[in-house]
Amino acid sequence: MFRDKTLLGLISAVFLMMVGVGMIVALLPQRIIDLDGNGQSVGFLASTFAISYIVLQVPIGTLSDKLGFKPFLILGYLLCFITGFFFYISSSSIMIFLSRFLQGAGEAPIWALAPALLSLKFPLAKGKVMGMYNAVIHLGLTIGPILGVLLAKVWKANEVFLVYAILCLLGAVIIYLFVDSANKRDIKLNKSVDFNNIFKLISDRQALLALVGITLYGAGYGIFLTSIPTFLLQDKGFSSVYIGIFFSLFYVAISISQVVTGSLSDKFGPNLFMIIGLILAAVGIFSVPLLDSSWILIMLTFASLGLGIFYLASMAFLNETVAESLKGTISGAYYLFWGIGMFFGPPVLTMIAQYITFKLALVAYAVILIITASGMAIIMNSKRSVPNRAYVKE
Repeated sequence: MFRDKTLLGLISAVFLMMVGVGMIVALLPQRIIDLDGNGQSVGFLASTFAISYIVLQVPIGTLSDKLGFKPFLILGYLLCFITGFFFYISSSSIMIFLSRFLQGAGEAPIWALAPALLSLKFPLAKGKVMGMYNAVIHLGLTIGPILGVLLAKVWKANEVFLVYAILCLLGAVIIYLFVDSANKRDIKLNKSVDFNNIFKLISDRQALLALVGITLYGAGYGIFLTSIPTFLLQDKGFSSVYIGIFFSLFYVAISISQVVTGSLSDKFGPNLFMIIGLILAAVGIFSVPLLDSSWILIMLTFASLGLGIFYLASMAFLNETVAESLKGTISGAYYLFWGIGMFFGPPVLTMIAQYITFKLALVAYAVILIITASGMAIIMNSKRSVPNRAYVKE
């Protein structure tokens, strides 16, 4: 497994790219402020990325099932390479936002298609290899911000965007040289995807509940990146140093959970770990409003582990619900629901917090996670039960 060229290629390419993403993510808000003279439009950095990222997930997944994964992976890295160059030459915030739209289109296949490809190449160890891939993503996101700060002290801030562009270009080259389109080589493809079968599959109680959980996980991911840091700064008096520690612990916890959960999910089935993940996340988030200082960081790390466990287990579960000819489509569907939760969860939580306070809003979110986990425990009573594949035509 560890000598497989495709696995090594996918992991190497995404690590380079995510280091670059981590480097630029902290620079973009300041870039908008410098160009506009204020930060009123900074929020559009997320929404412009989200539009293309969410909308393209299922179409790209479906096309990859027909044409192979490799061309779309290369295209994704090349779009991100172009994005980095546009970031570098941008002279207005409008150009930055258009570049973010392009970046969302580029990242869509990179997040969704690689796990689908790995599940085809390693059907008996898909949890393990998908966990490795996801862990490397978050490892890159952990290293990137630190490297970005160091480079910004030596170079001009916008020159870091060129580093990001070069890393994405290297990723495209690695994919071209090392990655096989396993789906075209190893299976007979379904040339005409019947979406009615996908909708029937989603109507299954287990699949629907999994997608609800995936949406809630996406919301939690977005809340951890936006709402919780704001809460820690304003309500708990955390310094910027502690916020940096929080982000590092978040990404490290996600990475560790991927590695640990992958093999266990392959051995015992993903259902149990979806439930465990949601419960751990709920307990950690529920306790945050009640604690202070270092205990908050400990419980948020605990919750991060839970989110990471659910992340991989739910991906493996959903992957088992379809035939091999629809792996790309179902992977795209996963990140569609994840993206909806991630990009719309934080503003919904903020809106609710205006009426019941942010602390109670966090508690309410934790309760919803518990309710969802309880539903899974009742409905998914078999450790390896998955929705009936008869819904999906070969």
